[in-house]
Amino acid sequence: MSEQVEWSEPEAAAVQVGGAVTPADAADAARLVAFGLQPKLQPARDQEYTELLRRYREDPPFARLADAVATGLGLVVLEVSPRAGMAVTAAEDSVFAVRMGDYARRASADSGDRFLHGLAHLAVAALAFPRPEDLADDGYIGRVSVNGVDAFVRQACRRLEERAEEQGENTDPATDAPGLESAWRIWARRSSAGATKDARRLAGSTTGIVGKAAAFLTDSGFLQRTGDDAGGTYRTTARYQLQVRDMAGSAALAELLELGVVPVTDGTASLLPAEDTDDLELAADAGLPFHA
Repeated sequence: MSEQVEWSEPEAAAVQVGGAVTPADAADAARLVAFGLQPKLQPARDQEYTELLRRYREDPPFARLADAVATGLGLVVLEVSPRAGMAVTAAEDSVFAVRMGDYARRASADSGDRFLHGLAHLAVAALAFPRPEDLADDGYIGRVSVNGVDAFVRQACRRLEERAEEQGENTDPATDAPGLESAWRIWARRSSAGATKDARRLAGSTTGIVGKAAAFLTDSGFLQRTGDDAGGTYRTTARYQLQVRDMAGSAALAELLELGVVPVTDGTASLLPAEDTDDLELAADAGLPFHA
């Protein structure tokens, strides 16, 4: 199991290193946090990073100092280990936070596409770690492809359509209504691929949207590209597993997993979607690893 970092803000603020914090200690702690903000950097390839990680694990006062530096920058420490490095995520009010709305606006001029971009990120997470034990196993590596994610979402769309018909619900609600019930209609109507005159994938197609999500996650150090088959194939990193663990209880991901499109065993506990999901909604800005 991962080495989860737990500490309280008052405790972090009261750091004492040998009676006093030296400028060199503060610089080293800040340097470690700076390494953590370089998601593609692998600890094994940087001697200084490796040494600072060792110091974090073996020197509790230094670890508290590094945690305090991260807190001051609006970061949450998910794990500090040789496999993940100093894995941090941005708190909602952090200057480092990335918001789904900003991401979607950069990716598309159509504000309605926020649903699709958010759903693409949720689908990548659900398909990469379909079972609770996969998410809990530090050694597990998820593998996804662009075409596979699109196929998964379209299968979820069919499941949602069947559910709507069984419940006799309106089959054509407002496109800005929250929840997967409206998102699937937008996705199902969009072209899966399409192509430009030079055979490039259309950016607004669903595979184009998934491709943008995968590229963003790769640039953020959450996925590694492994090939060009099936629209692009990827493997997960330790940082992405930690990120998905951190949001495993979110309403949107729970609703997507509840559809049963991917196999989810009865595993133990906290990594399972919540039982009461009748009122779950997918906010317009929902997505990984974004804040609304």
